[in-house]
Amino acid sequence: MRKRNNLLIFILTIGVFGILNTEMGVIGILPDIADHFDVSVSKAGWLVSFFALVVAVSGPTMPLLFSGINRKKVMLLVLGVFVLGNIVSIFTSNFTILLMARMIPAFFHPIYCSLAFSVAVASVSKEEAPKAVSKVFIGVSAGMVVGVPVASFIASAVSLQMAMVFFAVVNVVAFIATVLFVPSMPIEERLSYGTQLSVLKKSITGLSIVTVILLNSAVFGVYSYLADYLKTVTNMSSNSISLILFVYGGANIIGSIVAGKLLTKNAIKSVVTFPFVLGVVYVILFYFGQFTVPMIFITLFWGILAGIGGNINQYWITSSAPEAPDFANGLFLTAANLGTTFGAAIGGFFLSELGTQYVVLVGFLSLILSLVTIFLRNYMGSPTKQLSI
Repeated sequence: MRKRNNLLIFILTIGVFGILNTEMGVIGILPDIADHFDVSVSKAGWLVSFFALVVAVSGPTMPLLFSGINRKKVMLLVLGVFVLGNIVSIFTSNFTILLMARMIPAFFHPIYCSLAFSVAVASVSKEEAPKAVSKVFIGVSAGMVVGVPVASFIASAVSLQMAMVFFAVVNVVAFIATVLFVPSMPIEERLSYGTQLSVLKKSITGLSIVTVILLNSAVFGVYSYLADYLKTVTNMSSNSISLILFVYGGANIIGSIVAGKLLTKNAIKSVVTFPFVLGVVYVILFYFGQFTVPMIFITLFWGILAGIGGNINQYWITSSAPEAPDFANGLFLTAANLGTTFGAAIGGFFLSELGTQYVVLVGFLSLILSLVTIFLRNYMGSPTKQLSI
């Protein structure tokens, strides 16, 4: 049973990696896409921003609509849609078609990711649930940070089309593995839409959503401008910047592993401590970010904390609505994407008005506000004693 559960979680991790890799991997090949389709780099960026916007919109609704269907069938449907979208992307020569080939799968993105977390939790005991989720989060972290340099390398070494083949292959592997090794998972007790939506009436759920928006803003509002920070403040070369970004990505994966242990041991303490520790890292970044050697260690610890933060965000929302896990995971995806969008926008404002070094202010502001919502939720009591609005 344990081996079967480990295999299931491993397949879910590959599936999540394939989907996040499709979403984020194009960041590394945007200049190539711009050249190939004869569009500006900013227009090519629509492939990322429109994808994220669709995920934010469909996050709560799509998992809700598919919540009563056999989970294996739903996962195969989503992976199939991503494979088809990848294939169209490989062969199309029209940018509008490429954009549509990404936006349509984006609607299904929250379904698979929310199911992956829910299935991972259901496959183990309640005490081991954070560790199971942290393993799936390795796929999330890898998809967000590893796919970018890999796709960029393939595009420069071979061709743009082969980089897109890379996206397709990962999803095909996940699809085949799901067909062969994932058991049928019919829904034994279907929750009504009303029951699932009712979690939104609880103030503790609302506070959790706001907290996740703020915590993700604190991380990605600064990280979104890390490459520019390393170039203009630390004065690193392009090769050094690529190496530092890779360090951040590897550290992110380590953070996901560490998070499982922390949340299993003492979840509330981990959540409360997180903003303070990240705040200290940002203080050090602000005063020592211009020095190369300190910046390497800062990025390492920052990346580990970012990996921990992703797990904390997922736990914080799902623990506020344990009666509707799929819907709660959809809410998590929406809140996380909104936080990324909000943080990047505010960070860009500080950067343009005050200079690149001051982009950390969005991190400080978001962390301070997140502490308010964290303490408010804790004041209201445990998830089993939630207030309603």
